[in-house]
Amino acid sequence: QVQLEESGGGLVQAGDSLRLSCAASGHTFSSYPMGWFRQAPGKERDFVAAITWSGTLTNYADSVKGRFTISRDNAKNTVYLQMNSLKPEDTAVYYCAATPRRGFTSIPGAYSYWGQGTQVTVSS
Repeated sequence: QVQLEESGGGLVQAGDSLRLSCAASGHTFSSYPMGWFRQAPGKERDFVAAITWSGTLTNYADSVKGRFTISRDNAKNTVYLQMNSLKPEDTAVYYCAATPRRGFTSIPGAYSYWGQGTQVTVSS
């Protein structure tokens, strides 16, 4: 069982940066691939980024590639999402998630554990 809690969201201007954190409880955290997703009002939950359990491999949605960076610190049971050059279209609730599957995936249904989300609002 893994419990996840996101933090670091807020209101920023276009071009600014934010770093989201996702703190996990549970001794199995370090063995789980992790992902970040986001959901804007009236839209589906979209994949943002994923990272393998070791942190050696990452994957990004095309819309954030080159601007966002996912990382993890297994000693701290925490995964991060560094977001640079933010755009108004990045406005959404951001969720972290953990999957017991090997490797990583961009499919929300493959993730078994979810946080409550943190709001990111980017003004133009």
